[in-house]
Amino acid sequence: MAELVLKHHHSARHLIPGLALSAAVAGVALWSGNIPAVSGAGFSALSLAILIGMVLGNTLYPQIGRPCESGILFAKQHLLRLGIILYGFRLTFTQIADVGVSGIVIDVLTLSSTFFLACFLGQRVFGLDKQTSWLIGAGSSICGAAAVLATEPVLKAESSKVTVAIATVMIFGTLAIFIYPALYPLLAHWFTPESYGIYIGSTMHEVAQVVAAGHAVSPETESAAVIAKMLRVMMLAPFLILLAARVKQLAPADAGQRSKITIPWFAILFIVVAVFNSFGLLPKAAVDMLVTLDTLLLAMAMAALGVTTHISAIRKAGALPLLMALLLFVWLIVGGGAINLAVHQLMA
Repeated sequence: MAELVLKHHHSARHLIPGLALSAAVAGVALWSGNIPAVSGAGFSALSLAILIGMVLGNTLYPQIGRPCESGILFAKQHLLRLGIILYGFRLTFTQIADVGVSGIVIDVLTLSSTFFLACFLGQRVFGLDKQTSWLIGAGSSICGAAAVLATEPVLKAESSKVTVAIATVMIFGTLAIFIYPALYPLLAHWFTPESYGIYIGSTMHEVAQVVAAGHAVSPETESAAVIAKMLRVMMLAPFLILLAARVKQLAPADAGQRSKITIPWFAILFIVVAVFNSFGLLPKAAVDMLVTLDTLLLAMAMAALGVTTHISAIRKAGALPLLMALLLFVWLIVGGGAINLAVHQLMA
């Protein structure tokens, strides 16, 4: 028994250097993300954490990395899952009521059409592997980097593929911050400030980017955009469960044995936390503290991912993933706008 305790203590101690490194990178990212000029440009702490991690991973980390490996791996796997679970504290089911049935229909249609288009473009048109296509599709159709990170354990994807997918989200999501407010005067004839907010929330990548774009139009637009966006975030759990079933279906079964569906339990717990949060049992200060902790955990996971990603692997991926993400971005603006207008017209 004493031997077991000592072994556990020794393995836990092995995690400290890597966790300390990812926490330090996450701390810098969180601090930078609070600078008005940075947050106003739509760069979230998560985006910054992976960027800083990548700089470190391609400069200093190869020299100091050996003692950090187990802690970095722990952050990439376990802290990520815990971060996705705690993400549920950002959501309540009253937010669904606020956007109404039309908002739900718009989100479902936009999400599913974007993901299926990603599967078609990635594998049939550009000849990309399933993992890269699905990761980029998840990031574009649901909630950016957080969706890519949540999809990674289901697919068991390589770090380089995950980073490529996150890079596409960062590039086109940042462009969207400037494009959507610029389009509003041209589209104001068809959209009210509130319905334009639903359009933004149902088609843009990251939560931080949605806030920045909505804020640039009007307070009403910002509020509707955030609610529509958080509703899309809630669709992450059913998406992951369906994806896990598809992964199982495509996996070759062992001779004479049927493979089992790997249920992403962290996705189920994410919904459980959102349901719990809907009852308002915890005081606001406690929820705010948990959301802050969640941001730190996800930033640590992003930092760990960045640290283990080599620029050569991204360069090897080439221009095709970027081109695919560009076409998805165009679809989100044009096709997503058409879906919004059609649903509002039919359900008016």
